[in-house]
Amino acid sequence: MASLGLAAPALADGWLPHAKGATWVYRWKDSVYNPTPTKEKVTVKTTKGSAFTLAWTTDGQNNPAAAPTSTGTVSFAETPNGLANTNWTSNAPPTGYPILCASTSQCGNSLASTYYNVIWGSRAPLLAEPLLRGRTWASTGGTQNDVGSSSRYVGTELVSVPAFDRPVEAAKVQSTITQAGALGDPYGSGVRTTWWVYGVGPVKVTFAHAGGSKAAVTTAVLLQTNQKPQAPPPDADYFPLVKGQTLSYRWTNTRYLKSPVVEKFVVDAAALGSARFTVASVSGPIKVAGAYGYTSTSAGLANIWGTVKAASIAKLPKLGPASLPAKKRRHFFTPFDLMNFGLEPILPAYPTAGTSWAGRASGIAYSVFGVTGTTRVLGLRTVTVPAGTFRALAVRSTLVQKGFPFGSGTRTAWFAPGRGLVKLVFQHGDGSVSDVELLK
Repeated sequence: MASLGLAAPALADGWLPHAKGATWVYRWKDSVYNPTPTKEKVTVKTTKGSAFTLAWTTDGQNNPAAAPTSTGTVSFAETPNGLANTNWTSNAPPTGYPILCASTSQCGNSLASTYYNVIWGSRAPLLAEPLLRGRTWASTGGTQNDVGSSSRYVGTELVSVPAFDRPVEAAKVQSTITQAGALGDPYGSGVRTTWWVYGVGPVKVTFAHAGGSKAAVTTAVLLQTNQKPQAPPPDADYFPLVKGQTLSYRWTNTRYLKSPVVEKFVVDAAALGSARFTVASVSGPIKVAGAYGYTSTSAGLANIWGTVKAASIAKLPKLGPASLPAKKRRHFFTPFDLMNFGLEPILPAYPTAGTSWAGRASGIAYSVFGVTGTTRVLGLRTVTVPAGTFRALAVRSTLVQKGFPFGSGTRTAWFAPGRGLVKLVFQHGDGSVSDVELLK
């Protein structure tokens, strides 16, 4: 696998820091069941590797006598797909609170705290990564995993909370939550909006519970913290994994493809940050049908599988590596073959100008391609192709496939937000040049 050089991918700890000594104080209330504003102090209880546990308490917060007493813990893990909630414990919710189970006996569900409102129905992932424009995800929660949620990253906006003396930029996530069969139903269903500040964590939560005009609304805001707000990572999606996306490309090579190859790609399945693209020939000397799988995680965008059947009257040079038998070597049949070739990731999770990574002479990518070299994000460039003019992210790779000039050279790819690959130029080591352009 490739290793990032100048900048590593942002991890879940940016969205929910958990260094020893980190503290937060929240104030929450429910318009029907807890109208008394209640303060809770949150601290870091334990941290081990990628797992950590936060603890909260109302003790010592000078709450009014009518405020409920609450203590508890909530546990998380940083995963390649984002932040996941792994466990929780607390005292029982106040008497008279809606029962969020099918029976009163041993009910482990509650919404009587700030963090219970944050994690409700959204355990894995709680917050998906990379958090890119248009990202949606589904999750479940509750003791019996009987609470479902559909979450959507809305974008960033300025939000004002008492913890800071000025508005801070927050990532806004809206979740539609559904629970059926609980005694307190429909209190467990509704629409939750959470504002996440990078470097701090959740700073505001509103949960509009289902139930008509008299339905309850829970609100929590951050009163104080010793954590410092940071600018969120860039959220442009340069390779959308969205079902229904259609892309048509024209591919030429100055020496081997005198007639253009035109191929059409369609995303026919997408879920949990992964997608399947099918490819079919439109015209040209290469006839192809197949599919590719991609995934987008905190490690970046990667091609995880591909299966292509092709017949070609164009004679393209052989590719390596020499260590593999000829029948197991990759071939260039489509623009995505040119894009996937060589080093991983194709793009880092949050690409910015200057980010670079190098291929190693070991690992999965090397065993498949036998390619060494480096890739660097050049930054945004204006590029014009038949599909239009785009402000696209330019990414340049220098590739060396020992003993195979056609698998060596310099590749520059341009990725447009919301569209994906729009242009690719591969200057091969044998002097030929492959040129790919998005037609529509």
